[in-house]
Amino acid sequence: FDERREDHLEFRPLDPWYRFHFDDGQQFDYRPGIEDTNDEIARFDKGDIKGYARLLKTSKAIFEVGFEKLADKPFTRFGSMLAQIPALLRLRSYRTVAGLVNSHIKHPLLRQAFSIHPLLVGGNPFTTTSIYALIHYLERQWGVFFCMGGTGKLVAELHNLLHRAGVNVELGVDIEQIEQQGQLVTGAVATDGRRFTARRVICNGDPPTVYRQMMPQERRRKKALPDSLTQYSMGLYVLFFGTRRSYEDVAHHTIWMGPRYRELLADIFDRKILADDFSLYLHRPTATDKSFAPDGCDSFYVLCPVPNLLGDVDWDVEGPALRDRIVAALGRTIMPDLEKTITEDFWMTPEDFLNDYRSMHGAGFSIAPLFIQSAWFRYHNRDPHISNLYFAAAGAHPGAGMPGVLCSAKVVERLIEEEERAHTGG
Repeated sequence: FDERREDHLEFRPLDPWYRFHFDDGQQFDYRPGIEDTNDEIARFDKGDIKGYARLLKTSKAIFEVGFEKLADKPFTRFGSMLAQIPALLRLRSYRTVAGLVNSHIKHPLLRQAFSIHPLLVGGNPFTTTSIYALIHYLERQWGVFFCMGGTGKLVAELHNLLHRAGVNVELGVDIEQIEQQGQLVTGAVATDGRRFTARRVICNGDPPTVYRQMMPQERRRKKALPDSLTQYSMGLYVLFFGTRRSYEDVAHHTIWMGPRYRELLADIFDRKILADDFSLYLHRPTATDKSFAPDGCDSFYVLCPVPNLLGDVDWDVEGPALRDRIVAALGRTIMPDLEKTITEDFWMTPEDFLNDYRSMHGAGFSIAPLFIQSAWFRYHNRDPHISNLYFAAAGAHPGAGMPGVLCSAKVVERLIEEEERAHTGG
C-alpha cells in the first residue's frame, strides 16, 4: 500500500504492561524494564529473579522456532510438520506452559503471573503446549502498546486504507452458505439471497462452524473435526460498564486473581461448571486514552473466563447474577463503591459468541491451543481438498489472538502468491 501506520494510528507504550492483583491483596506490576520487573519479583522471592532470566532465555529459544520459523508458514502437508518435529522435541514442546514456568519460578503467586498467557488465546496453562511460552519473549522483543482510539479506530483505519486502494468492503452482510462445484468453491450466498461469485474464498469465520453449517449439505460434517476428537477453548463472559468517577489507581490492564488457580481452571475447562469464585481481566482504556469517557469518568470492560456451551449453564439466569458478583468483588478490592458509581452496563455471554460470531459452542477462541491441535493438526489455512478455500482465523494455524490471526493471514497471502506464481510461471 506504500503507506505508514504512524501517519494514521498512534500506538502508545504501556507501563506497567499488566498489574496483577492477588487474592491476599498483594500486587505485582509486570513492567517493560527488566530491572523494574526484577524489583517487583524481589518483593515476592529474590531467588526467582534468576529463574525469570532462565524463563526468558527458554522463551527466546521457543520464539526463534515457534514464531519466527513456524507462525507464518503453511502446514498444509504432513511432511512440513514432520520436518519440525526434531526442533519441537528439543524445545520440549510437549510440556505445558505451567510446567515450563514452574520449572523456573518457585513463588506460587509468580507462577500464576507468568503462566497466564495461554488464557489470552483461550487455553488452560496446565494443558496448553509450552510453545505459547514464546509470548514472554515476544512482549520483551516488541513491547505492549495501546492503539489510541481503541480497536474500533484500528478497524476504521484499515477500512479507510482498503477504500483508498480501491477495495470494496460491504458491511452488515450475513453469509449463509459457501457454494461449491466439484473441488472448488465458487462464491458465497448471503441471508438476503445475494450471491457473491469469487475465484477464491478467504474465510475469517470459525472453521468448525463453516464446515458444519455453511458448506453444501452433502459436504458438511465430514469436513469438520468431530467433537469427540476436539477440545474447544473456554467461553467468555464480558461485562462492559462506565463510571461517573475516575479510578486513577487502576492500571490499563489488570489481572485480578481469585482464591483458586488450577482448581478454577479445571472447573472451567474440564468440569465445565460455573464456579462461585472467578479470576478476571479488567481493561481500563481511559488510563491511556481519556477520549473513552467524559471528563472525570471512566470506561471499563471485564473479561471473565467461563465454561463454553458444552457446559450446562443457564446464561439468562447466570448472566445478571455474575454481573453482580463481579461488581461486588471489584468493589471490595480495587474499585471502592463501584456499584454506586456505575452509570451504564451490559454484558456478553457464550450465547452471544454463538449467535453473533457463530463460534462453535460459544467458545471464545475456537479450538483450544493444545499440542495435538497445533500446526498441521489444526485447521489448515487452505482446505486440503478445496484448493481455493482459505482460512485466516483463530481456529486455523497458528491460532487465536491478534498476533496469531495476523500470522494466519500472512500464511494465506503466501499460499496465494505461490499459487499465482505457479499459474503464471513467474
